[in-house]
Amino acid sequence: MRFVIVTGMSGAGKSTALKILEDEGYFCADNIPLPLVEKFAELSVMQESGHDKVALGVDIRTGIEIEGIQHVLECLVAKEVSYEILFLDARDSVLLKRYKETRRSHPLARNGRIEDGILREREALQFLKKQADYILDTSNLLTRELRSAIERIFVNSQEYRNIYITILSFGFKYGIPADSDLVFDVRFLPNPYYIDELKHKTGQDREVQEFVMKTDTARRFLEKLEDMVEFLLPNYVAEGKNQLVISIGCTGGQHRSVTLAEKLYEYLGRHTEYGLRLEHREMRTQKR
Repeated sequence: MRFVIVTGMSGAGKSTALKILEDEGYFCADNIPLPLVEKFAELSVMQESGHDKVALGVDIRTGIEIEGIQHVLECLVAKEVSYEILFLDARDSVLLKRYKETRRSHPLARNGRIEDGILREREALQFLKKQADYILDTSNLLTRELRSAIERIFVNSQEYRNIYITILSFGFKYGIPADSDLVFDVRFLPNPYYIDELKHKTGQDREVQEFVMKTDTARRFLEKLEDMVEFLLPNYVAEGKNQLVISIGCTGGQHRSVTLAEKLYEYLGRHTEYGLRLEHREMRTQKR
């Protein structure tokens, strides 16, 4: 029997996560009144319930009484009902943008500013986030990427560490990505832009990659970058970080930065079990 409590910030994708779980055979229920949560959990784990996978949505719509879920969780433990908590999160700026795009009001800001509602909600749910078994930051995730992460955890039962890595190439002349955690400047490498036959190609083309990586300097830099990132990741996980954006920049974001981002993505794909995403900002392409 697998009992999953899906919670998190409003606008972070909780409803989408429940739909994904439902598609994978989970019996899902959302926004049950708090006094009924404990009873629902007990009935769900009974053999005669006929369900071996259950997901329950719990969020701030329950009201300020959301803190009462702590008592429910303690009762479940006392009754030896095992559960897992999935917490969906996103940056405040992303949540605000999503609310404005959908023109919906925040549950805690019916007659006030959305920003204030997000702040109040984050404070109210902090105790649940601390207890979460899995934290998914959806700030930069596409729906298919969220599905992949959920399937990995709750369908394939693979090990999942609470960090999702985005490797992002960019051009300095267009500005440094605001959400960067780590920024690397590769403008010291030979620039294919000045080679006529390479000028209109990109770092996704073999010829450009060979040109960029032909020097010992480029190869040594990549080795040191791989080593440093591999060292940092478990330390970020230990500190509770769940979203990491590694930005690699060159002048225009077409050749050198794209090449190094591709190489780092390939390396991490072979050597880590973390969620991984590659994006080329100036080329507007991404892949898993």
